[in-house]
Amino acid sequence: MKLSLRQFAAGLADVVFPPTCVHCRALVETETNANGAAGEKGGRFRHLCTRCVAQIDFVQPPHCTTCGHPFYGVVEGERMCVKCEGLEPAFREGRTAVLFKGAVRSLVIELKYHRGLHVLADMSEVFRRSPHVLEQVRGATLVPVPLHPRKARERGYNQAMLLAETLARVAGGETRVAPLLRRAVDTQTQTAFDRRTRMANLKNAFALARGAAIDSAIHYVLVDDVFTTGSTLNSCARTLRRAGALNLDVVTFGHG
Repeated sequence: MKLSLRQFAAGLADVVFPPTCVHCRALVETETNANGAAGEKGGRFRHLCTRCVAQIDFVQPPHCTTCGHPFYGVVEGERMCVKCEGLEPAFREGRTAVLFKGAVRSLVIELKYHRGLHVLADMSEVFRRSPHVLEQVRGATLVPVPLHPRKARERGYNQAMLLAETLARVAGGETRVAPLLRRAVDTQTQTAFDRRTRMANLKNAFALARGAAIDSAIHYVLVDDVFTTGSTLNSCARTLRRAGALNLDVVTFGHG
């Protein structure tokens, strides 16, 4: 079987500059075992070692219908987890690919704060191994959570946009990305705040992008890197809902 020029170049680069795991800094194997963790389902991680990949918590149903956090054991009755009580989601359902810890946390930090665009290849592999997420987005219009222009200039890109584009490529079909929202208020970082404070800070923080049009017949899916309290995603969802988006869901790469 012939290798493409891109595959050959990637293989040569791995030999000359062996990749290291973004989480534990160990060398990443250049070949994967089809029966091993890194080779499971036929894929390959380029920036996570086999040991760290094996520790990733992939989310599988049943899960909270609001945030996507998995339930363990038999689930009866209410499908909203205790963490989502009081959220009053403006979207229909939320799903997430993996839990935000260990190697997953390192991937997100590398992308958001260290300009690590190379880890998108591994995030793509995570999405490929998340059939319930792909099922949710296939054929939909993906709407990335926007950054304020100031922060976008500082970072150089919007990680949610990159994740949405990655997810659209993996899902295939008619899946597309549309930046329908803009951040109208430059809010301070929400990391250390609880849900109540986040909701107050995010009031009127989002608006429709200039020239954006909403079609009530289209399935829209908001995309962000991590579901924490859901405040940011819910604020975005309310903006889209007010504009006429009736078929609206949420997908995140991780849940933390």
